[in-house]
Amino acid sequence: MSVRTAYDKAKAEGRAALVGYLPAGFPTVDGAIETAKTMVDAGCDAIEIGLPYTDPMMDGPTIQDAVHQALVGGARVADVFTTVEAVAAAGVPVLVMTYWNPVDRYGAGRFARDLASAGGSGLITPDLTPEEGGEWLEAAEEHDLDRVFLVALSSTDERIETITGACRGFVYAASLMGVTGARSALDTGAPRLVERTRAVIDKGGAGLPVGLGLGVGTGAQAAEVAGFADGVIVGSAFIRRVLDAPDLGSGLAAVRSLTEELAAGVRAAR
Repeated sequence: MSVRTAYDKAKAEGRAALVGYLPAGFPTVDGAIETAKTMVDAGCDAIEIGLPYTDPMMDGPTIQDAVHQALVGGARVADVFTTVEAVAAAGVPVLVMTYWNPVDRYGAGRFARDLASAGGSGLITPDLTPEEGGEWLEAAEEHDLDRVFLVALSSTDERIETITGACRGFVYAASLMGVTGARSALDTGAPRLVERTRAVIDKGGAGLPVGLGLGVGTGAQAAEVAGFADGVIVGSAFIRRVLDAPDLGSGLAAVRSLTEELAAGVRAAR
């Protein structure tokens, strides 16, 4: 199931899609599955499962803490596929978000095969450029998987054209310069980035939706982003709820409450 189905469903309802992120293995393998299922049950339209990596250079301290906890707990690539399979069974598209090195070590073709077998929708690769992604693009095409690349505030129109031309499913717009993490205010350049990306997409005729990530942490911010983007992507705010909870049950309750707030936000914007 392509993640495009979640975006199209949300669009048909006159709203933006809500996409949640969580690393596999955090706080445990089973805990991540329960948390992601709670996010789905409370209003997320799609889920991104992070593949824990030892050098998360683009991630802020909150995600780094979660990834470290997952790695200390022994999370492996196989656990990512287990998590994807369990969450996809809840009926929403599930993508894996990962640095390229673990996929390269695993083997792009083998990774695509195993991801598709688990019911995954595709891969988000923040540190992989389309020019360097030939092996992945071929494997994704063979196994009918979405491939999602990132555009940034610094991207030129020509660069956006190259990136969006290689995407399938949606285009990931990174609204902040720097590492990930919830912010008290969103970058003022975010609406313009989405506008520029849409203009390039419309010119090419692909019609891909644009999801905005990095920094959203409240219902009000979700409503703000939903006013100009097709999808609202939230990660660190969910992870913080789990990190701050004294036990998994409390964490699940906090995640449910945040999801409901964010889901109400994306519905209030339009």
